Amino acid sequence: MRFISADEVDRALTHAGLVETLREAFRKGAIQPLRHHHTVERPAGAASTLLLMPAWSDFAADGFEGDGHVGVKIVTVSPDNNAKGLPAIMGVYLLLDGQTGEPRALIDGQRITLWRTACASALAADYLARKDASSMLMVGAGALAPFLVRAHAAVRPIKRVAVWNRSPDNAGKLVETLNAEGFEARVAENVDDEIGQADIVSCATISSTALVHGSRLKPGTHVDLVGAFAPTMRESDDEAIRRARVYVDTYAGATKEAGDIVQALESGALARQEIQADLYELCRGQKQGRGSEDEVTLFKSVGAAIEDLAAGIAVWEKVGL
Repeated sequence: MRFISADEVDRALTHAGLVETLREAFRKGAIQPLRHHHTVERPAGAASTLLLMPAWSDFAADGFEGDGHVGVKIVTVSPDNNAKGLPAIMGVYLLLDGQTGEPRALIDGQRITLWRTACASALAADYLARKDASSMLMVGAGALAPFLVRAHAAVRPIKRVAVWNRSPDNAGKLVETLNAEGFEARVAENVDDEIGQADIVSCATISSTALVHGSRLKPGTHVDLVGAFAPTMRESDDEAIRRARVYVDTYAGATKEAGDIVQALESGALARQEIQADLYELCRGQKQGRGSEDEVTLFKSVGAAIEDLAAGIAVWEKVGL
């Protein structure tokens, strides 16, 4: 079995390349049971969450070739880690041979998660953001934030980036990184003011209160919500949901786990039939993406095991074979 590090993952992938890999994966499909979600209570501090995300090649799919793969990501989410200088999300990805079950690779799960999450958002933006979108507001400055900026810049001409974070110091560090990579980046002082100026608003936090207020969104904005992975969390308010044409990565995950969707369904701000499409339907051309320059679009991601499987196979084919 091959052990594949974070650095090797970085060398194996490109944002534009992984966007296309994910597009093809959603077109072909895979078997992905709803992820296992367990709360790990602790004597002190916030509880952690243990996630198990399995997926395997759809051997019954028309035109399937090769032996296929089975994969499972094991992830922990520990909110208190930030105070310890550690990432909130930890994990590994185990890739197995699809026929024999033989372990092929154990891949750095944090890095796979960063890459596939960012590129899934960029894939959605390729259908939902205006073609000329050039400015972006990044809400949150954690490990995922620079990947989201780079991935969106792979599908849209992003030049200007404003970064808002509860800790201005962390926002400043991300701004330095982005400026070094050629973006025109700056720290945002007021998130409400910045929302009305951005072509794309991307949000990657573990907030339990809305940060993206719909009253502030300008016509034509695309909203990308990546955090709020549990029903009790949310990054957008009901008005943002009401104003937008809403899309999700998968119906099953979004309607059961995504706080922005779950709470909007409960309040009546969103009806189930008002969710326009998921990534399967967009990638297969079964449903329409953005319909006009002025409409507000909103994509809610909670993560899908098919994305990890596709990214894991891509890394294995570059590094492990």
